[in-house]
Amino acid sequence: MLALLVAASLVLLTAYFGESASSPLHSVQRGIAEVLSPVEQGASKVLSPVRDVAGWVSATINAKSANARLRKQNANLISQLAQAQHQLLLDRQLSGLSTLDSAAGIRSYSPVAADVIEFDPSLWYEHITVDKGTGDGVGLNDPVVGSGGLVGQVTSVGSNYAVVTELNDPRFGVGAQIEDPAGDAGLLQPAVGNPTSLLLQYLPPHASGIQNGDIVVTSGFVDSRNPRIRSYFPPGIPIGSVSTPNSTIPTSLLNQQQVSVTPYVDLRHLSVVQILTQPYPGGSVRAGLTPPTAGAHG
Repeated sequence: MLALLVAASLVLLTAYFGESASSPLHSVQRGIAEVLSPVEQGASKVLSPVRDVAGWVSATINAKSANARLRKQNANLISQLAQAQHQLLLDRQLSGLSTLDSAAGIRSYSPVAADVIEFDPSLWYEHITVDKGTGDGVGLNDPVVGSGGLVGQVTSVGSNYAVVTELNDPRFGVGAQIEDPAGDAGLLQPAVGNPTSLLLQYLPPHASGIQNGDIVVTSGFVDSRNPRIRSYFPPGIPIGSVSTPNSTIPTSLLNQQQVSVTPYVDLRHLSVVQILTQPYPGGSVRAGLTPPTAGAHG
């Protein structure tokens, strides 16, 4: 049967191409085409919506697949960007700590690097928790520094963690002095109601030479009238700079014996700190830093 069909096809094709355009086979072909052409056009119009729907479904499926793929790629890129930015922040803070180690002689106090693992949930960010504890040589009252300067001191410690009370805690205080020719010293405490500002108090009322921008560092002094003011902090650790407007410095000194100080360390964005585990033996005694009733520490 197959052979007969093939033979018949060859015969018809040979006859079709061998005849003229007016031959019977050509006439039959034209007649069939004229009869079936309307049917073909009608079927095409009827099936066109079906083709459109099929195309829309296919395009929708492809678009959803592409959207899912792009969302996944976007999530991966966001994750990579976040990791890169976090690493950049760590690198900057570690670089600042390295500079501080060299400039302030921090290395002699056996600093231990620690990652911040918890922030105080309050607006003031008065405490942080780090991932180093007694097992790493950390003890109570150890000074803590960050990129730029002093952060605070250890006030609670466990075997593998430590809680650090920061500069802006109302109970915090540290003997500090201005690095000007006179070296005027006082007690540095947080300003009431302003977590980003500190006050260097109990300065000489007629101190001269204090300028806006002057560097403020830990003094290492001990208050002879208040044994709670012990010198946990080595001298010379940067704290901040004088930020009282120049026009009000004389009045502030004369009436209140204080100037405002802006801390160097960004307490809201700490990722890594150093804890000075080697005890500071204590500095010289200097009276008059605080009134006898003061309750600050540091």
